[in-house]
Amino acid sequence: MTQSFDRSRELQHKAHSLIPGGCHTYAKGDDQFPELSPGFFVRGKGSHVWDVDGNEFIEYGMGCRAVALGHAFEPVLEAVREELANGTNFCRPAVLEVECAEELLSVLPFAEMCKFSKNGSDATTAAIKLARAHTGREIIAICQDHPFFSVDDWFIGTTAISGGIPESTQKQTQTFRYNDPESLEHLFKKFPGQICAVILEPAKYSDPENGFLHRVKELCAADGCLFVLDEMITGFRWDKGGGQAVYDIEPDLSTFGKALANGFALSALAGKRKYMECGGLYHDKQRVFLLSTTHGAETHALSAGIATIRYYKENPVTNVMHAIGETLKTRLNQLIEAKQLSDYVSVFGMRSNMVFATRDEHLQPSQSFRCLLMQELIRHGVIGPSLVNSYSHSDEDIDKTVFAFDKALDVYKAALSTGIDKWLVGRPSQMVYENYNKPQFQNFPGNVSTTDSF
Repeated sequence: MTQSFDRSRELQHKAHSLIPGGCHTYAKGDDQFPELSPGFFVRGKGSHVWDVDGNEFIEYGMGCRAVALGHAFEPVLEAVREELANGTNFCRPAVLEVECAEELLSVLPFAEMCKFSKNGSDATTAAIKLARAHTGREIIAICQDHPFFSVDDWFIGTTAISGGIPESTQKQTQTFRYNDPESLEHLFKKFPGQICAVILEPAKYSDPENGFLHRVKELCAADGCLFVLDEMITGFRWDKGGGQAVYDIEPDLSTFGKALANGFALSALAGKRKYMECGGLYHDKQRVFLLSTTHGAETHALSAGIATIRYYKENPVTNVMHAIGETLKTRLNQLIEAKQLSDYVSVFGMRSNMVFATRDEHLQPSQSFRCLLMQELIRHGVIGPSLVNSYSHSDEDIDKTVFAFDKALDVYKAALSTGIDKWLVGRPSQMVYENYNKPQFQNFPGNVSTTDSF
């Protein structure tokens, strides 16, 4: 097949002159992808996307995990189209705010109240604010194995890209390890009566072991702090009720987003009434300015959320995604083993949220080899910084993905023997959490050929 990325390259130059980073989500940045890759998409349908140069790809990643049903999923679009004709924002609440709240709470096993916003960071930060208000404490305990909780200072201050965040703020957030209750116990002993909340995802790449989540809840209760589950990813991927439903664990507060409205901008903070009502009007406690966003309850996004939740209620969405992921994982691992590359490439993670790992000839984790693998998959019509699937991925998509991996792994194996510089076009990708840009990213690249035939 023939691919050209000339129009993408033109837009990349323009974007970086107008937008810091060239886009609005660091995970979508140029530094996360090979040079030979599409820079901009213009549309998507189901599991496929088309870039500005007209190239078509099977997508894995699905809008940073926000699209679970599929791009431009008709039952959701139909609800949005109908609601757009009524206007999107008013000076008083819309009826849909109540309707969407009822629908969301109907699928969450433990929450009693919820409040909507536009992005996950707003929801998680609101949870922290509630916890601080309830406990009168400042320190937050976060799981260091979970890569992202918020754009706000309380989290970003713990990463390598902490520029602009006061050291005093950074010290207020402490970390523990997943499936390691002793590491959390250590924090409670180090900061007795000072931790306001423990926040973590129910799971990331493996299930909780030995009752880990329940042990975390016990530790929180014993210390008097709040137990918060970040369900941005697990919500509507593990189950319509999130990881809390799968693992039968009751949080004090939980946060949802991403797939909640199949990619439309809608997130939510949900939780027990005794905490949530502190952000309300009818109580005699100190008021908490919880969430207040002009666009937080736009009616078209709420209608997308309602349509998404109802589709989940009526169809086995997560079961289908899990089956797709299991098939893909099995076939790819068989292929990797057959090519004797199991020491260098691995596919792992939960079935609807898989990722791949790459290692160099010295068996060390390698961004260069990750970039090479992505480059070769793109050559054969597959794009994704992960292997996150959707309800719309088909058997044909899986067949084509396995074929793309077959070809890509041949190049990977050759690069292990003859050196990656012979095979990787341009610079390797870099990590999001870098204190300084790598030298190859400190200036926009020159004219690298972006047209090739395969």
